[in-house]
Amino acid sequence: MVTCDRYINPLIVQRADPFIYKHEDGYYYFTASVPAYDRIEIRRARTLEGLAHAAPRTVWRKHDQGSMSQLIWAPEIHYIQGSWYIYFAAAPSTGPGPDGLFQHRMFCIACESQNPMAGEDAWEEKGQIQTGLDTFSLDATVFEHANRLYYVWAQKDPQIKGNSNLYIAEMANPWTLKTQPVMLSKPEFDWETQGFWVNEGPAVIRHQEHLFMTYSASATDAHYCMGMLKASVDADLLDPASWTKWDHPVFQSDMAEKQYGPGHNSFTIAEDGHTDMLVYHCRDYTDIKGDPLFDPNRHTKIQPFTWDAAGNPDFGKPVPYNYNSTPAAM
Repeated sequence: MVTCDRYINPLIVQRADPFIYKHEDGYYYFTASVPAYDRIEIRRARTLEGLAHAAPRTVWRKHDQGSMSQLIWAPEIHYIQGSWYIYFAAAPSTGPGPDGLFQHRMFCIACESQNPMAGEDAWEEKGQIQTGLDTFSLDATVFEHANRLYYVWAQKDPQIKGNSNLYIAEMANPWTLKTQPVMLSKPEFDWETQGFWVNEGPAVIRHQEHLFMTYSASATDAHYCMGMLKASVDADLLDPASWTKWDHPVFQSDMAEKQYGPGHNSFTIAEDGHTDMLVYHCRDYTDIKGDPLFDPNRHTKIQPFTWDAAGNPDFGKPVPYNYNSTPAAM
């Protein structure tokens, strides 16, 4: 049985918006926002804890000017139909646009080499992901289900109060939407509207006969927390009525253990091939100077989680810091 003390925590310091993918080659691949917000890097290792010591390889750098020149946020690496893809958000400046929000749009780069660590020359820009709405958008993820590829992301609708809502669409290919965006969730509960009205950072996992979509809500300080949606695997995933939304957070700050603002999660699998792992970022203090987005100390953490009798995930609480792991025999 995989337990929390199996891993050091934080796993990787000063890496926010973490994403870990275990590939069929046996490697774990990791990417995340770097504090300078100026590049995309990948690291890989045979074990999750090995990622803490793996050397990062830069595969893309921000442009000198234009729509991909500032604030490179939340990259995710995926392997789709025999090629590698990284989804990320970028902006033309560090300042807000006319709507008072950052000016991010979503982009994709691709690598046809079977080795995504090959370097910058191996990656090709596929351009902006067009959603039909030219507004603040970020935090895209993709998942395949029933022979269809889906794109899920966060975006601002000028007609809806708040910073961002969650949307889904089917894809024609890994960088082009096939269907019109459908909104699945918007900030509406008190815990989603602290500081800012936010739904962002979606992640999808399947368990038995259901798909679960977690997301993050509120400002990126101690109020940051995770919500969740659920749909049957047989449902029409593009129909908002297919998704049930929790009215309470499923993962949030633990004041007693000084773990604040856990969120922007992803999912992976432990080395045993069975245990589901929650990947997220978190801080260990609340006294943040200035904008929390420019405080570098959101650290990558990982922990196993279980499923309750109803088949829903039980994430527990953010694990305390642990600098002395006790690896189990595999």
